[in-house]
Amino acid sequence: MATPRPSNRPTSVPTAKPTPPVTARPAAKATLAPIATPKATPAPPAAPPPPTSACPLFPSTNVWNKRVDGLPVASNSATLVATIGAGAHFHPDFGSYAGYGIPYNVVGSSTARVRVTFDYADESDAGPYPIPANPRIEAGSDRHLLMWDTAACKLYELYAAIRTSAGWHAGSGAIWDLRSNALRPDGWTSADAAGLPILPGLVRYDEVAAGVINHAIRFTAPATRSAHIYPARHDAGDGSSASLPPMGTRLRLKASFNVSGFSPRMRVILTAMMRYGIILADNGSPWYFSGASDPRWNDDELNQLKSLVGSDFEVVNTTGFVSG
Repeated sequence: MATPRPSNRPTSVPTAKPTPPVTARPAAKATLAPIATPKATPAPPAAPPPPTSACPLFPSTNVWNKRVDGLPVASNSATLVATIGAGAHFHPDFGSYAGYGIPYNVVGSSTARVRVTFDYADESDAGPYPIPANPRIEAGSDRHLLMWDTAACKLYELYAAIRTSAGWHAGSGAIWDLRSNALRPDGWTSADAAGLPILPGLVRYDEVAAGVINHAIRFTAPATRSAHIYPARHDAGDGSSASLPPMGTRLRLKASFNVSGFSPRMRVILTAMMRYGIILADNGSPWYFSGASDPRWNDDELNQLKSLVGSDFEVVNTTGFVSG
C-alpha cells in the first residue's frame, strides 16, 4: 500500500471568535461577626464572719465573766446606794426599737478597714477599724459604734462616731484583744467614760433566749467620784467625796430578792444581776442598765424590771478581785 505523501497545502487555521468582555461582579461585602464583649467575672460573695460563739467576749477568768455572789458586802454600800438613789427605779436602756439601746456589728476579715481621726487621739487606739458600709450606730449624742470581729477575735469600739466628707471621725476609740485579760493603760479612756469595753456589759437577746447571762451588766449613775477602781481605767467625776461612787463600782442584786413574779426571760437577767452584778461604767441617769436593741425584745416584758429600786442592790467589796 502506498505511503501517503504529505500535502503541500497549508493547513487552515480556524479564526478565533472574539471573547466577549467579562463584566466584573462587585465583590460581596464581608459581614463582620459581632465582637463579644467579655463579661466581667463577678466577685465571689464575701464570706460571712464566723458566728459569735467562735469568739467569746474575753476569757472566763476576766472580771466581767466572774461571779461576785460569794464576795463580801462593801462597808460603804448603803452610802453609795443612797447617792445613786436608794428609791430610784431601775430602767432597761434598750428595747425592740432600733434606735433604743446600743447596737453592735459582727464583722470579719472581709470587712474593709478604715482610718479614723479622734478628738482624744492621745488616749485612743489608732486602728484601722473594720467599719461596715452601713454600720449600726447608737442613736443620740453618744453615737457608740461597736464592731465585734469574730474572725480575729477583736473588739473595736468608737465614741461619738460620725462619717464626714473627709472620712470617719470619733471622740475616742479602743481596740480589745478578746483572748486577753489586758487592760488599757491606767488613766486612758475608751469608748466609755470608765475606760472599759462596752459590748461585754450589754444584755443581748440571744443570751436571754438561751437562758443564761454569764457576765456583769453595764450601768450608769448621775454623779461619780473623780476616781476609778479595778477594772476601770478612767474617770469623769464630780469631786472627791467618799459618798460618790467611783467608776468600776460593782453591785449585785440581793440574794433575798424575790424573782418569782417575773417572766422566765426576765428572771435570766435578774439571775445575772445576782451572780455577776452590775458595773458602773459611765455618767448618766440613775440605774440605767445597758442592752443591745433587738426587734425580738418584748418591751412590756422588759418593763417588769422597772419595779427594781436601788435598795434592792448592794455594793460588793472587790478588793483583790482581778482578772486571771
